[in-house]
Amino acid sequence: MALIDLIGARTEELRALVWSELDLGGKPNTDTPPWIAMWCSVREGGDTRTRKSRRSLALPRRCVEALREHRAQQGREREAAGAKWQENDLVFASLVGTPLDSHNVRRAFRKIVKDAGPPAKDWTPREMRHGFVSPLSGSGIPLEDIARLVGHSGTAVYRKQIRPVLLGGAEAMDRIFT
Repeated sequence: MALIDLIGARTEELRALVWSELDLGGKPNTDTPPWIAMWCSVREGGDTRTRKSRRSLALPRRCVEALREHRAQQGREREAAGAKWQENDLVFASLVGTPLDSHNVRRAFRKIVKDAGPPAKDWTPREMRHGFVSPLSGSGIPLEDIARLVGHSGTAVYRKQIRPVLLGGAEAMDRIFT
């Protein structure tokens, strides 16, 4: 779930993500950081929601670390599954390498939330995108940039935090009329 929270990916994009569409090392001695290609989805036809949803994103260090650990865990699961493992190159797969469906993801997510303490029925994986958008908005990142990061075609992004917007308007008016 760290990928949803730290890069704003949709669950249907992550369910279609394959290892060959990410680079956890970047290019040493260059400006190329570790990255992820959000170009596919589990939607009908395998396409993303819109053309603007197709994006390549730099990965925060925390994501790189989590994905490295996840890859190692998946290797152990592959070994344990033996001949039952179905290789699909999926980053997020079942214990035998098959694709996850949305029900698997929601069930696993709710278990994580319940174990953490909050009421699980009030949370969905999609809520994690708010956890990406709201802090960026609160940090002053322009809505256009946030929209591009989450793959929106316009600047309509869901954010829980409106205080910076309200302050930004008042501060701008103070500057204009002083």
